[in-house]
Amino acid sequence: MASKKVYLVLENYIGGQFVATSSYLDSYDPSTGEIYCKVPDSGQEEIEAAVKAAQKAFPGWSSRSPQERAKLLNKLADLIEEDQESFAQAESKDQGKTITFARSVDIPRAVYNFRFFSSSILHQTTECTQVDHMGCMHYTERTPVGIAGLISPWNLPLYLLTWKIAPAIACGNTVIAKPSEMTSVTAWMMCKLLNKAGFPPGVVNIVFGSGPKAGDALVCHPEVQLISFTGSTLTGQRIIERSAPYCKKLSLELGGKNPAVIFDDANLDECVPVTVRSSFANQGEICLCTSRIFVQRNIYDEFLRRFVEAVKKWKVGCPTDPAVDMGALISKEHLAKVKNYIERAKAEGAEILCGEGIDVLVLPTRNQHGYFLLPTVITNIADDSSCMQDEIFGPVTCITAFDTEEEVIKRANRVKYGLSATVWSRNVGRVHRVAKRLQSGLVWTNCWLIRDLNLPFGGMKASGIGREGAKDSYEFFTEIKTITIKHTE
Repeated sequence: MASKKVYLVLENYIGGQFVATSSYLDSYDPSTGEIYCKVPDSGQEEIEAAVKAAQKAFPGWSSRSPQERAKLLNKLADLIEEDQESFAQAESKDQGKTITFARSVDIPRAVYNFRFFSSSILHQTTECTQVDHMGCMHYTERTPVGIAGLISPWNLPLYLLTWKIAPAIACGNTVIAKPSEMTSVTAWMMCKLLNKAGFPPGVVNIVFGSGPKAGDALVCHPEVQLISFTGSTLTGQRIIERSAPYCKKLSLELGGKNPAVIFDDANLDECVPVTVRSSFANQGEICLCTSRIFVQRNIYDEFLRRFVEAVKKWKVGCPTDPAVDMGALISKEHLAKVKNYIERAKAEGAEILCGEGIDVLVLPTRNQHGYFLLPTVITNIADDSSCMQDEIFGPVTCITAFDTEEEVIKRANRVKYGLSATVWSRNVGRVHRVAKRLQSGLVWTNCWLIRDLNLPFGGMKASGIGREGAKDSYEFFTEIKTITIKHTE
């Protein structure tokens, strides 16, 4: 008789306790295509329980001083860091990313999120104004909003979940967080550390489940005063519609179709390897990845040659192999979606220079059924092609030539998104001109993904609403109150 398969079974974390549920969703290991985890299929009942726990915890937590809250955030950061390798291995297995990326990016950033906001909350100031002719003094006060609903995506699971939890609780809110049902393990592992770090029951509640069920119940609950969401533009639009009757505060970091603009004076020795990384890091499953590359015509051929040579050196394979540059895509369905975009580009007459359908993908035996795709480069493609307009969110990038500065600015802006962009040029004046006119919330020049958490993060147009960062997160996760005191004799 064959032995029964044993799966990791997660539980919701509500009111400081793990709570079992009656139904579960399957979660797959992207590198093998096999089920390895059962995730709670939560809904209104579980969200209601989490709301009650968060309400109960709010008076005590919000009345604590920033210094007291910061101490617990730092303790949680220490505990995650002490178990960093276990978290990295779990993140790699759950999401498909390389173990190298999880070790060097995901888990260190999760730790830093708690450390950063534990510090920044201690340095926020409010305003005070004297109005002597009226005999009054005005001052402002920032107070926590209440219960924060936090919905995070599957591409950078713990990294982006803690980016929301840390400022929310630092400001004195209690939270109900819903990680992606496809990547829930590291959030569950973090729950095990919350009591040890000293967080009172109900301050942080984690409810697992799908967007249409658990996510919708969270968004529509009248006692959840704000929603912070990172994910697709379509889901963001749905959140706006569903939350509108309750006038909730919203921060939505949505899709991107990010351009790289490479002028003929760019340093290609630096530009090519960074642009390869910006296109294919984390399997291209980063909202800030480059997916449209505009190269000035007189260096186009050289750039293309060097870029394709560099891409072909990237190794795709088992995520636990430290020599691998790219792991597996998140799901079977997502892999099919990305491949479909490549097929559509070919049908439109575009040319595939390397990757899917051109090169042979060699995988270890145990990974034969995983969701892998070679980094793919497309040229000879029109600006109105779906591959140039839609967020593919995979290891696919399109390269096209341009002639003038004015032309490339218009073409780079000719999409509905406006999250990030990169500009490569040694001409300082040109860098400033182009950066100013690109319709993007973030513009990197001669670099990519250099982030300072003090600075605002967010997009324009269909890439989102609001900004987050030290000051911006503080303003989002608090309400401002103006108090006027009239002098009396």
